[in-house]
Amino acid sequence: MAQTSPNRIRVPVERAIRECRLYVQGKQYPGQANYATALKDIEALSDGTSKNFVLVDLEEPSEEQMTKVAQRYGVDELIVEDAVTAHQRAKLERYEDQLFTVVRSVRYAGNKDLADRRDLIQTGEVQMVIGRKFIIVVSHGTDLPSPERRLNQAPELRKKGPLSIAWAITDYLVDEYTRIAEALEDRVDGLEEDVFTLGAEFDIENIYVLKREILEMRHAIDPLIPALRTLIENHKDLTSKQIRAFFRDVLDHAMLAKDKIDSFDERLTSLIHAGSAIISLRQNQDMRTISAVVGMAAAPTMIAGVYGMNFENMPELQWHYAYYVCLAAMIGLVALMWWWFKRNNWL
Repeated sequence: MAQTSPNRIRVPVERAIRECRLYVQGKQYPGQANYATALKDIEALSDGTSKNFVLVDLEEPSEEQMTKVAQRYGVDELIVEDAVTAHQRAKLERYEDQLFTVVRSVRYAGNKDLADRRDLIQTGEVQMVIGRKFIIVVSHGTDLPSPERRLNQAPELRKKGPLSIAWAITDYLVDEYTRIAEALEDRVDGLEEDVFTLGAEFDIENIYVLKREILEMRHAIDPLIPALRTLIENHKDLTSKQIRAFFRDVLDHAMLAKDKIDSFDERLTSLIHAGSAIISLRQNQDMRTISAVVGMAAAPTMIAGVYGMNFENMPELQWHYAYYVCLAAMIGLVALMWWWFKRNNWL
């Protein structure tokens, strides 16, 4: 790990801690705890039967701050390096009796218009270090609600240890995937209506913008599914049957969200092909119209050019009605060409 410069201002760990809580017999102990003494406090409150644990919630800690927390809780150095690095794929790793998991968070700016070309989807990251008596949550660009809200919906999980907090956070983030997928469906439906409505104007760049946002969603969801499967199937010594059942429900919701996002991606790809074909047809129509107009202008120009030549022997120039006949020929020829072009849908 990087060494701290002696001239660097040291920021206390407490600055990065959003909350530090003790969970005793499945209930949140009143008041905030001190991260440095929380494990000892849990031991003092333990009755030897319940799975008491500590929750330490950090927001974008520095490497120095994370190292201090890790030293107190016996966290592997490799986890520390990952925990202070944002922009990781969703994953699950095991270090002896500790689990390290990364879940991407997604925010949706539903009030933005596709035409402004700014990001509709913004992603963050939540990392969790799960031990037998603690869970350390590290947030990057994510505003997490209190896990108590989710645990109130599943009170039977409260006594299942730190993984109950991991479930509450993961369940919340996956529910956000589903909510955003439903909101994006309206956008995709609107683009389909614009493209396939006869004669309607549409901007094909809007399709590319939305496809880019869908790609952000896929980057968040796709790696999470194998990570959840690994947690359910491969770490049964660290997880109870009930915890695995709840994570299996989260996996189901993640797969539903993935199916929706994959469907949107396919629909947008089809829209790009259809939109490109429509634009090509419109450009061909425009070229035919331009060609028809140029052709109609060329006919009288040709006649005028012939009689503008300086030949001495042009008998029709001496006719009394030659000028009128020439004008009539020009108008008649243009009218005939206009009728033919109109009949063949060139105009």
